[in-house]
Amino acid sequence: MRPTITIDCGKVTSEDEFWRLYLDSVDAQGAHLFGRNLDAFWDALEGGGPGWPGEVNLHFINAKSLAPLRGKTFLTTLKRLASELSSARVTFD
Repeated sequence: MRPTITIDCGKVTSEDEFWRLYLDSVDAQGAHLFGRNLDAFWDALEGGGPGWPGEVNLHFINAKSLAPLRGKTFLTTLKRLASELSSARVTFD
């Protein structure tokens, strides 16, 4: 059974803050090489690239605070990406 890492997005007001929170929360491998974007997130979770959190589940709470980011498309795109992952489980509240 994989452990779950809960990431509280309640105070996130920018994409940069989101990526910093993600990296700080998961103690990611190759964090200094992680691209801090959705493509890099996909590569990390699906392919074990830089920013890989290890064999864990990710649970983002207070995710609604991400809704205004990137012209209101960031959260929608993040959720779509998460739904397409085959090697990791990512959930939102």
